[in-house]
Amino acid sequence: MATSLLTKLYEYFFAPAVADPPLYEFPAGTNEDLEYADLAIIDLSKASTEQGRIELTEQVCRAMHETGFFYVVNHGYSTEQTRRIFSIANMTFDDVDDNEKTKYQAKAPDVYQGYKPKQTWLINNGVRDQIEHYNINKNVYEQEHPAILRPYLKHMDDFVRHNHMNIVHPILRILARGLGLPEETLVKQHQFDARGESSVRFMKYYNRTKDEEEKTKNVWLKGHHDIGSVTILWSQPVGGLQILSPDGKWRWVKHLDNALVVNAGDGIDFLCGGYYPPTRHRVIQPPKDQHHIDRLGLFYFSYADDDVELRPHAESPVLQQIGIKHLVAPGEAFPTMQQWRKGRVGSYGKTVLQEGKDKGVEEELVCGVVVKHYN
Repeated sequence: MATSLLTKLYEYFFAPAVADPPLYEFPAGTNEDLEYADLAIIDLSKASTEQGRIELTEQVCRAMHETGFFYVVNHGYSTEQTRRIFSIANMTFDDVDDNEKTKYQAKAPDVYQGYKPKQTWLINNGVRDQIEHYNINKNVYEQEHPAILRPYLKHMDDFVRHNHMNIVHPILRILARGLGLPEETLVKQHQFDARGESSVRFMKYYNRTKDEEEKTKNVWLKGHHDIGSVTILWSQPVGGLQILSPDGKWRWVKHLDNALVVNAGDGIDFLCGGYYPPTRHRVIQPPKDQHHIDRLGLFYFSYADDDVELRPHAESPVLQQIGIKHLVAPGEAFPTMQQWRKGRVGSYGKTVLQEGKDKGVEEELVCGVVVKHYN
């Protein structure tokens, strides 16, 4: 074990420079006339100064409180760096054969790590997903990877750390300020070196048959909330992501070059007493002029540390004034992040859901909390 770790550290610091991966060409954007969600655009470079953080606190907290989604620009990665990571993501699917993918599939049913093959999740009417994942824990070097990825582990490690330290942590500081809490309150519950499952995900959506589209009403991933705290989606041109707007209408999320799409998940909902509620979102078939294109996704899913109890910060003066939304029934124990993650991941796409009270809503019970899925 120690020898293996030393070898990895040697490769990290002393390995010779490697050639860039095969260049991924971003597809053309859609020309369809779509109704897009109106999302705030946040300039994260302003977080480097106190005056900038004051300005961002008003913008970010309003966006997260009212919409649950916003764009981030000036996040510290150049267009070239972003393209390189997308290129690495693409070859993870296109240049690794099925036998090797099977070797690096997740070993545990309640952890996203390694490959998730297509046809794992039940979508609707007997139709299973056509979505492939490759999941990389924040501790990049503690996980075995396919041979084609090994020369690029330093790029992947840099990318993980950039997402966690330079994007998620500044956002968490701003969200804490918005609740009148000390800036480091949420950061302390999302430590990079602590035990947890924050991770990068490479994701590829493949085209489906006409019959599958009809049976699922073009839904590729049901309406849901994310499990973790803050999700970072690196924007790409192929449409499909929609959010449920406050007026009850599904609207598309527009692509912005080298921008991020940020949203809150269950972890923040628990910890912040419902002040930053997660917004339902789904993925549907891309616009008509992009039907023929496979959809490549790049994400960072941040989670609180495994041992963090998902208890609201009742000391927040904002929550004391407006009240706390309790997700856990009175007298019931608050789940830890690890318990919540395992419960959600272990059941997703595998549990037979029950019809909810509202039309088009299915429900399941996880850690004593009702979780809703939206068709």
